[in-house]
Amino acid sequence: MKAEEVADFRAFVESRWSGLVRTAYLLTGDHGIAEDVAQSALTKTYVNWRRVQRADNPDAYVRRVLVTTNTDRFRKIRVAEQLSADPPQSIGEDPYSRIDQQHMLRDALADLPARQRAVVVLRYWDDLPETEVARILGCALGTVKSQAAKGLAKLREHPGLTGARLRAEEYADDRA
Repeated sequence: MKAEEVADFRAFVESRWSGLVRTAYLLTGDHGIAEDVAQSALTKTYVNWRRVQRADNPDAYVRRVLVTTNTDRFRKIRVAEQLSADPPQSIGEDPYSRIDQQHMLRDALADLPARQRAVVVLRYWDDLPETEVARILGCALGTVKSQAAKGLAKLREHPGLTGARLRAEEYADDRA
């Protein structure tokens, strides 16, 4: 690869690293694994960088590789992983309710099946249109719509989010 292409790839990575890690974290539920998945996706992207650069949407290409890399880790490693609402390395109570709500949302996302989680994260966190999500996941538009509806319904019924919604409403009443 030419020095100019390497510089272009480096700039691409620097501008998108944090967003890719955030997306990977929402898919995996673990910061360390999220960084590993993002790094693996970018390694695969680097190998095909000339083709990626010529693509209409390099970001979509990398997101697709990110989702596929996350899915592949379950195929290669047959160790059962269980995401938990109470991770063993708890750092204690955080006094800020917004951070607590973010944790509850991540826990609720972790409870969703992988396909629903991927659709919800790409559609509502990354704010991608349904057609783009369908293209990234390699599925039909109807599948994206149904998985999004099912995922959102589960999130609405999740006990942690129901409580967070009630606390937010109580807080809003206190401020009025």
